[in-house]
Amino acid sequence: MNAEKRTEIFRRLAIAIPEPKTELNHTSVFELLIAVILSAQSTDKGVNLATAKLYAVANTPAAIFALGVEGLERYIKTIGLYHSKAKNVIATCQILVERFDSVVPNTREALESLPGVGRKTANVILNTAFGQPTIAVDTHIFRIGNRVGLARGKTPLAVELKLMKAVPKEFMQDAHHLMILHGRYTCIARQPKCGVCVIRDLCEYKAKAA
Repeated sequence: MNAEKRTEIFRRLAIAIPEPKTELNHTSVFELLIAVILSAQSTDKGVNLATAKLYAVANTPAAIFALGVEGLERYIKTIGLYHSKAKNVIATCQILVERFDSVVPNTREALESLPGVGRKTANVILNTAFGQPTIAVDTHIFRIGNRVGLARGKTPLAVELKLMKAVPKEFMQDAHHLMILHGRYTCIARQPKCGVCVIRDLCEYKAKAA
């Protein structure tokens, strides 16, 4: 796939998705961080239902830390892996309070020092909260990178590194959410909606559906 085709793909996606942004509800960087930690192997809708109740009671590092693991679990027990996530969130809140003055850091190294925060989560925060040109390769972006032909790779990191080189500069900031939303609603896993896809003619997927 050449640069001209990649540019046209993102140009069309940007027109089709005029407001590319996360679907995790949040009103602060901290709320976004916790929501992203909770979203691992869970749906945004499920996370939003849980955090709506949680944030009404506690939405700062100190307040959530004060709940303790068991207290937090009461709010997030509907989310998958809630027990381990509760432990990570409480530990993260403690570190934010003790080391970062309750402020979410804006560097990859500092973010990845927090329990439950890996490369993907760090990329989401850096991009969404701090406006940095990063791409968090989740299942949707991994699928699209390989299926469409934008960036093929056997691992999320391989796809990420290729996308960082392949995505046109003018679309780097929004590329992350453009691909996620395209994958969530159009280029879905089992039966992609190729018939209504705005990049159908540019896509290199050989088994295009009608």
